[in-house]
Amino acid sequence: MPVVREFTLPDLGEGLTEAEVVRWLVEVGEVIAVDQPVVEVETAKAVVEVPCPYGGVVTALFGAVGEEVAVGAPLVTVAVSPGEGARPLAAVPAGERAAEVERPLVGYGVAEPSRSGRRRRVGGGAAVAVAPAPSAPVAPVAPVAPAVISPLVRRLAREQGVDLAVVTGSGPDGLIMRADVERAVAAKVSAPVAAPVAAPVAAPMAAPVGVVPAEAGQVVPLRGLRKAVAEKLGRSHREIPAATCWVDVDATELMSLRRQLNATPGPKVSVLALLARICTVGLERFPELNSSVTEDGSGILRHSAVHLGFAAQGERGLVVPVVRDAQRLTTEQLGVELGRLTEAARTGAIAPAELTGGTFTLNNYGVFGVDGSTPILNHPEAAMLGVGRIVAKPWVHQGELAVREVTQLSFTFDHRVCDGGTAGGFLRFVADCVEQPGVLLRQL
Repeated sequence: MPVVREFTLPDLGEGLTEAEVVRWLVEVGEVIAVDQPVVEVETAKAVVEVPCPYGGVVTALFGAVGEEVAVGAPLVTVAVSPGEGARPLAAVPAGERAAEVERPLVGYGVAEPSRSGRRRRVGGGAAVAVAPAPSAPVAPVAPVAPAVISPLVRRLAREQGVDLAVVTGSGPDGLIMRADVERAVAAKVSAPVAAPVAAPVAAPMAAPVGVVPAEAGQVVPLRGLRKAVAEKLGRSHREIPAATCWVDVDATELMSLRRQLNATPGPKVSVLALLARICTVGLERFPELNSSVTEDGSGILRHSAVHLGFAAQGERGLVVPVVRDAQRLTTEQLGVELGRLTEAARTGAIAPAELTGGTFTLNNYGVFGVDGSTPILNHPEAAMLGVGRIVAKPWVHQGELAVREVTQLSFTFDHRVCDGGTAGGFLRFVADCVEQPGVLLRQL
């Protein structure tokens, strides 16, 4: 007789405690293989497919599309053949269910745009006789005709006074999801509350001439990456006393050096790679800036390696990939790694581990066509260098007015780790290297 095995949402790493269901890749009654991806979830770092360590018949799916599932909470239950130490789920103590996974999961891959192939089902979709699941599954993920609302959505609707009978579901087969209820709350789409019989009914008041009644706006829930970004930036703004200084620099010689480097065989060197190399050398001279304040605020942690983060625009918004041990890489190697991570961020193929652990951030907002910015620090980092667009401008060069390629550098730092002299010294060093790249040779 088949035995039901429960698979819970595993720890996806990097301190993540929950994930949002994006898309189910299997159905109830489907036969799956060991390590087959069963669900696509979105974390604060990336969209990943989660493989199940059991092979057998899927008996229940937990969590509707758009709902968040906590790490350790049930994802699926699978009916497997007896043997290999399998025990009926009812016989497994609750505290041991998470440990019932007897083999490690394969590495999490980034979700593919689409999946193909026919799904196999037992008995043409008929119910499978298996041991009962530990808790009530969310029915909408099973192929049923009517829309079924999850307990979480029902509770939200009840708390907000929303009549689900008047809500149109946007999920599969008309499934009402949490986002639908939230939109209903925003638009005040709920059943009218009948006035008590004895209560007087007030006559409707006409709106003043020329006054247009205000319409409720749409509420966009903060989820996944946007939620993580909002929480991190909010914490940074609350906890870090940041200050910013800036300087205009003549980048003509740096751009000339780049053209010379790219005229030789080998990988192309970007401006970002040159600036990254300058930053790593600058942080060797000013190690106070490659640090972070401890969680309890009692000390400053000096980092021995430079894990260089840089802002990149991806499909899910702005992310900050991290180049590990950037101080060990040559300019050419930095260019290759920056290019790889930029492309991975653009296509959504970047791994969660590549978006965390930075100690210093380089922000090239010049790609957006702007000159300057006062960014919020990437908590818990202590410093960020910003680079504006490089544009031809009138400039006094060697005592004469000339047209030069000019950019603005801005430097935001945590005033707890250093004073203005240190921050100004770092910014001036970077500016000197941009204006006279030969200065950098003294440090190599």
